[in-house]
Amino acid sequence: MASGSTRYIRYILFAFFALGALYFLTSSSIPTATLPGTGNPLNSPQDTKRPTSDAPRPLPPSGAPSPISSVSPAAAAASQSATTPNTPTGLPPATVAGERMNATFVTLARNTDLWEIAKSIRQVEDRFNRKFNYDWVFLNDKPFDETFKKVTSSLISGKTHYGVIPTEHWSFPEFIDQDKARKVREDMAERKIIYGDSISYRHMCRFESGFFFRHPLMNQFEWYWRVEPSVELYCDINYDTFKYMQDHGKKYSFVLSLYEYVETIPTLWDSVKGYMKKHPEHIAQGNSMGFLSDNNGDTYNHCHFWSNFEIGNLNWLRSKAYLDYFETLDKDGGFFYERWGDAPVHSIAAALLLKKEEIHFFNDIAYYHVPFTHCPTGQQMKLDLKCHCNPKDNFDWKGYSCTSRFFELNGMTKPEGYQNEQD
Repeated sequence: MASGSTRYIRYILFAFFALGALYFLTSSSIPTATLPGTGNPLNSPQDTKRPTSDAPRPLPPSGAPSPISSVSPAAAAASQSATTPNTPTGLPPATVAGERMNATFVTLARNTDLWEIAKSIRQVEDRFNRKFNYDWVFLNDKPFDETFKKVTSSLISGKTHYGVIPTEHWSFPEFIDQDKARKVREDMAERKIIYGDSISYRHMCRFESGFFFRHPLMNQFEWYWRVEPSVELYCDINYDTFKYMQDHGKKYSFVLSLYEYVETIPTLWDSVKGYMKKHPEHIAQGNSMGFLSDNNGDTYNHCHFWSNFEIGNLNWLRSKAYLDYFETLDKDGGFFYERWGDAPVHSIAAALLLKKEEIHFFNDIAYYHVPFTHCPTGQQMKLDLKCHCNPKDNFDWKGYSCTSRFFELNGMTKPEGYQNEQD
């Protein structure tokens, strides 16, 4: 009897001990959730009341741990810095496998152009170069500052190179009569010819026409893609444009073409005809004279490829044919006595010194440089390439464009729907 009572008492004590242990474990391992910023338990009667404007919420003690213990360290760090966890190395680079061409982007810019060229770099990197990591050469008539270098190099996936233009490539040549050149600028200013009174614009056009490809930083490359500040690329470019040029025997390319201002080049064609007469050996068989002239070269129709976008072969520009061409034009003085632009200078050279099949039109590279837009014609292409340009803005088939002439000269079929984009 006594032994039975002892056994029951033992069972009761064991039960109380087990319940006590269970309560201790549960109360210590499960945190009491609290409202962030208040310190009040969620199951407190106070939770049912919203704080009023005249009753400020109590703040947790300084240095107190997060009230929700399930928050991860990364989330806690983000909360502390009040920003999202946008880490620089969050995603791997979208690099395409395969060989690379000996190629570079090239930009003529000043330190004051930084934020405008930064926009262009983002466009080129996002749409193309983050997949291919090509280098970028920057040229300036003054040294680039550290801010320009830091910002641009941080945006570019390839290597960056910064060079100063030699003084002799950005100044008046000895053979130029500067008094005559000054009077020309004054006259053009009175007639309100665009850039007519600018000295720096003339230096730029001469440099782009005859010297950029001879800069020491450019000597290591075979191909170039010219990029200017404030341009836009509207579509993805999912293939290597440089490799395409090489594989298909192309040496010069464009996306926009138009007529040049007649007032800026009144004697340019006379200089070109003088060159053709002096160097007939340089004129290519099967060239694109029909793009430049309606009467087999007697007069110039002013059509040119817009050179603020170019992908081209540097060895062609370094050839004797092109150097003889530039020297002829340079000695005639039209860069300073008129206002010859590098666009007609490059275009005329490409049309005369290259076979017509060596010039390429990149329909799929959607491009904007104020004020003109090239938006690929064809709805499916724009969808496939994730384009965001408005077809109504496409300049290709409008009256002031020369692209129709290029298609006709080369026997190319215009893309379906081009009629809807005419004037």
